[in-house]
Amino acid sequence: MLQTKLIIIASTLLTAVAGSGTYAQTPKDAPSTPPASVESKPAEATYEYALMKTSKGDILLELDATHAPISVANFVEYAKKGYYDGTIFHRVIENFMIQGGGFDATLTQKETAPPIKNEWKNGLKNTRGTIAMARTSVPDSATSQFFINTVDNAMLDRPNGGAAYAVFGRVVVGMDAVDKIKKVPTGVGLATTPGGRGQMGDVPTEAVVIEKVTMLSKEDAVKRMQSAASAPTPTAPAK
Repeated sequence: MLQTKLIIIASTLLTAVAGSGTYAQTPKDAPSTPPASVESKPAEATYEYALMKTSKGDILLELDATHAPISVANFVEYAKKGYYDGTIFHRVIENFMIQGGGFDATLTQKETAPPIKNEWKNGLKNTRGTIAMARTSVPDSATSQFFINTVDNAMLDRPNGGAAYAVFGRVVVGMDAVDKIKKVPTGVGLATTPGGRGQMGDVPTEAVVIEKVTMLSKEDAVKRMQSAASAPTPTAPAK
């Protein structure tokens, strides 16, 4: 099998959860004690919103820039450059996660920016519907690739090789699309990486394409969430 960016997440699983991005400065801590004349108030959380259009449906992501500023800035930078457009979900394991953001439809790995710092201690957990940075066994190796958890993956919150896996957001609309993707047939594909060509497992037999990733304003994201919430629930066909 191709030895591209792999992570070991449990004794029974080997997954290619890789990544790429640019280094960002960690924000300096704010003063712990405000001036006596100023009433202390909790800081309002900051979110970015990204609409990921895929060949299996749209996925709206809420990215937590308060708890994962480096990871979010990294994802946003790739998205704004159009890097993700035309890439695929190249690794799918139904009861684990779906991974994308690094290979095109020919299963050729794209060139990335330098890796980013791992923000795994941010308090966010790898629960169903969350999006996290993919990486190698090296803690600070995440670049462009990400994965969306299809189930609760508490094992990814425990340090392995010095670090766990950094969550930086969640799916707020479109888990139906995620669930469609997780069920696609998979097999072994021939991938091309900077290290050469070789076999890679858990590759969808029919490309699941990320057609475009667009950053949305909070107002537009809220409209989409409200529209999704008011949509009628599909009824099961009569037997």
